[in-house]
Amino acid sequence: MSIQWTRKVRRGTVALTVAAGLALGVVGCGGGGDDDKKARTTASASREEGTGPSPQEGQSDEPLAELRGSDGLMLAITSAQRDAGGFVTVNGTLKNDGAKSSVVPSALSGNETEIVRNGRSLGGATLVDSKGKKRYYVLRDTDGRPLTTSGLSTIKAGESVAVFMQFPAPPPETTEVTFQLPTFSSGTIQISG
Repeated sequence: MSIQWTRKVRRGTVALTVAAGLALGVVGCGGGGDDDKKARTTASASREEGTGPSPQEGQSDEPLAELRGSDGLMLAITSAQRDAGGFVTVNGTLKNDGAKSSVVPSALSGNETEIVRNGRSLGGATLVDSKGKKRYYVLRDTDGRPLTTSGLSTIKAGESVAVFMQFPAPPPETTEVTFQLPTFSSGTIQISG
């Protein structure tokens, strides 16, 4: 066999493979018939009815707790959701209620060297289970970074920042814990899920 014939066969094989892949892609993305129409109708109907966010979106009208900090900072905890993976995700909003810009205190990161090394965060937050007599610290990834909002520096007056923190889950029977964050007042929150 010649080299030219081998090249032609290879090009033909590649072209056939690409054509087959494109054909499968078109079939996979093709019209969905009645199911596709039903999905569009349902989605537009819910928008027209003006329904609010679903409970799965984790935001409620009234916060679980409002904690006051220094320099006009306030943390409103909007949800504390127990996940199937064995952890609790706490969501909230950090707001500057003061009249001037506020520097986020470095104390919020806590004092553990590994967490402090990764920059400003909410790594100093804890959940306290009074009945079980346990304290739960913010989880970390394999590189020691806290599983929480990080990179916080300055918040302008009236500005809000959405924040989250993940903790190991207390036992299923524990539904009420005390949330603590350095320089902030503490507050009792309910864990859902």
